[in-house]
Amino acid sequence: MTESTPVRATKPRQARPATAPAASSAPQVRPRTEGWTQAKDAEGRPLLQFASPKRGKPPVHLADLTSEQRVEKVKELGMPGFRAKQLEKHWFTHYTDDPATMTDLPAAGREELVAGLLPPLLTEVRRLETDRGDTIKFLWKLHDGALVESVLMRYTGRITLCVSSQAGCGMNCPFCATGQAGLTRNMSAAEIVAQVIAANRLIRDGGLKDPRKVGHADERVTNIVFMGMGEPLANYARLMQAVRVMVDKDHGIGMSARGITVSTVGLVPAIRKLADEEIPVTFALSLHAPDDTLRDELIPVNSRWKVDEALDAARAYFDKTGRRVSIEYALIKDMNDHAWRADLLADKLNARGRGWVHVNPIPLNPTPGSIWTASEVDVQNEFVRRLNDAGIPTTLRDTRGKEIDGACGQLVATEEDAAAATAMPLP
Repeated sequence: MTESTPVRATKPRQARPATAPAASSAPQVRPRTEGWTQAKDAEGRPLLQFASPKRGKPPVHLADLTSEQRVEKVKELGMPGFRAKQLEKHWFTHYTDDPATMTDLPAAGREELVAGLLPPLLTEVRRLETDRGDTIKFLWKLHDGALVESVLMRYTGRITLCVSSQAGCGMNCPFCATGQAGLTRNMSAAEIVAQVIAANRLIRDGGLKDPRKVGHADERVTNIVFMGMGEPLANYARLMQAVRVMVDKDHGIGMSARGITVSTVGLVPAIRKLADEEIPVTFALSLHAPDDTLRDELIPVNSRWKVDEALDAARAYFDKTGRRVSIEYALIKDMNDHAWRADLLADKLNARGRGWVHVNPIPLNPTPGSIWTASEVDVQNEFVRRLNDAGIPTTLRDTRGKEIDGACGQLVATEEDAAAATAMPLP
């Protein structure tokens, strides 16, 4: 997870080649795997999993339903419809599913009502935190034993939660630990939202340490980033139901849509669909290479939708929503951090206009099985300088949570995690 650290240009800008130079002082490393085998299809191409494997569905929860459906469900359980609003307040405002605390509900039938609309969804298996206590990574066990992680981070003036939308990921990006694991299944909307409720409960109880602010009743998650496990747009319907619940001020959590970031590796039809939702979330495109030759290897979905198609869809998102797009770019030593790639990226972005985009280069977070490392600091700075000099607002991101394997691209359920989860009961 990341926070901005501006980098200033210190050298005069050089001419930009439009394509890779014939000879370069920096070597070109090609993506390859070490310590694991990348899943391939019958034709030898990296396997993409768009459909969720068939597994038992999680129990239907209040957060999976519209407000109207909640009223009908309450009536089915033998209570008047207005009880749905009370349940919403208990879960979305008080962060509880304990019927013993819901004294505004009649004792007769209360437990049955709560069991019917607020079934438990997550069991906390493990919690890791940094020495300062401002970053916490959670390992959750779902109803079927699937494991997911989320990361809670306190910054100055905001609290951010990185949530998972799938158990595992089917996009098979070779530099991402989550992608190495493959896709276990899609998460339900309520399982996504439950990560936020659990984080808010911890914050309320003083679990996110800060010597100035501990246990303040009005503190809660202010920002959501869909940058945990999974490709959010591959789980589109459940993603959008979760977002609607997060922003609903009358029947949900009541967050600002502008504080929610949805990230994707480039599922172009879904990007265009997201633009039509009329929910002004921040949109982030994980690009990582401006040229198809390299991006085909780094981001296998580029075999479906090329760089220019993804950038056109990103620009269309800005045109439709007026929300500036973020371009995420993991800087990998001698692979995608060449000066000419910064220039090419700037050319491609500027060709689509000015003022619509912001670039976030992120030094790569190495993962088990990866032979790659982050770019050298002077290379990072040069990459950022060239983009800024080309008129592209660019901010180098400083990674959070590396020491607890909670940084971008590091979220994965290990064998040790699985062993710990085995001893835990299901939700």
